[in-house]
Amino acid sequence: MPNPQYRANDDGYFGEFGGAELPPFLVEPIAEVRDAYAEARQDPTFMGEYERLLRTYVGRPSLLYFAENLTAKLGGAKVYLKREDLNHTGAHKINHCLGEALLAKRMGKTKLIAETGAGQHGVALATAAALTGLECEIHMGAIDVAKQHPNVVRMELLGAKVVAVEEGGRSLKEAVDSAFATYAAKYHEYFFAIGSVVGPHPYPSMVRDFQSIIGREARAQILEAEGRLPNALVAAVGGGSNAMGLFDAFLNDREVEIFGVEPAGEGLEGTRHAATMTLGTPGTLHGMKTIVLQDEQGEPSPVHSIASGLDYPGVGPQHSHLKTLGRVTYVSVDDNETLDAFSTLSRTEGIIPALESSHAIAYTCKLAPTLSSDDIVIANLSGRGDKDVDFVAERLAARRS
Repeated sequence: MPNPQYRANDDGYFGEFGGAELPPFLVEPIAEVRDAYAEARQDPTFMGEYERLLRTYVGRPSLLYFAENLTAKLGGAKVYLKREDLNHTGAHKINHCLGEALLAKRMGKTKLIAETGAGQHGVALATAAALTGLECEIHMGAIDVAKQHPNVVRMELLGAKVVAVEEGGRSLKEAVDSAFATYAAKYHEYFFAIGSVVGPHPYPSMVRDFQSIIGREARAQILEAEGRLPNALVAAVGGGSNAMGLFDAFLNDREVEIFGVEPAGEGLEGTRHAATMTLGTPGTLHGMKTIVLQDEQGEPSPVHSIASGLDYPGVGPQHSHLKTLGRVTYVSVDDNETLDAFSTLSRTEGIIPALESSHAIAYTCKLAPTLSSDDIVIANLSGRGDKDVDFVAERLAARRS
């Protein structure tokens, strides 16, 4: 169990970050979720069903794979990949979507509603809805609808209604706003299934709890494979669910360095990035106090990442707290480094990673050569790249021209 300093208090605050900063019309529905989850997580029947589905439906445990070819290419530390891309639906998102769907049924809800950026959360939630017999509505920025068309098709095939959001920047932040507005009007029938460790209490803790299976497995697997803990962990951070899933089981182990990798986009010197932890300041976003990329009036700034799932001006409040404590180091890689990492992993290991995961691979490619051959790095491969191949092919062709 992680040290209590890494956990939220009863009001959902991780140090100064978190809480439930809500308009009056959302206080009651979010409190209902908080109370239901507090009860469900103590219920062996609920948790037993959740864990059974992780084994029999998701296909857990996911592999911890020694990337021998990548290790040889980079030199330095041994590189292991936590293969969340091998989960049913192709990413880590299914871990918390199943938990949220089961909780919705327990609460007597009939519909799931959510936002999505890259589409992996939407696909996973539509899958969980089909499995549990619930309806599903996914709000997605219009830019991402076009960019992630294969995932839109998957969601619709699974029975979900996809709502393209045309307001504002037409990306993930606007999708969250749109989904929250619909939920507030219909919360008696809807359950809001937030797709990361963001939003008002209890979502940052609840989603982390459902994702923590990643780190628990990785810890046991590396001890079995190497007889010791890794020297470093690396994971991409947008909202931060895959990262918190991996990091959580290692927070007490001070000898393990932990790196969260943000999108530097087209460069930190301009505005075309989503490097929240690098350049953001404390603020309030989507019901939580956290670090936010924002203007002088406190309005969220437009953001950019080549990876739709990282295209968000905030971050989970636990990440903000871990930065403040100095327990996690937050770094960034740009779009070109991400594309290079995408190609490198594909050609050295025969594994096509999601662009989100490619941020973690890009930093791993920098980190591993600085370490010794006796050192170990675990990188979280949070999703597969099927959804990104056409877009990446276009970008690589444009770079060559």
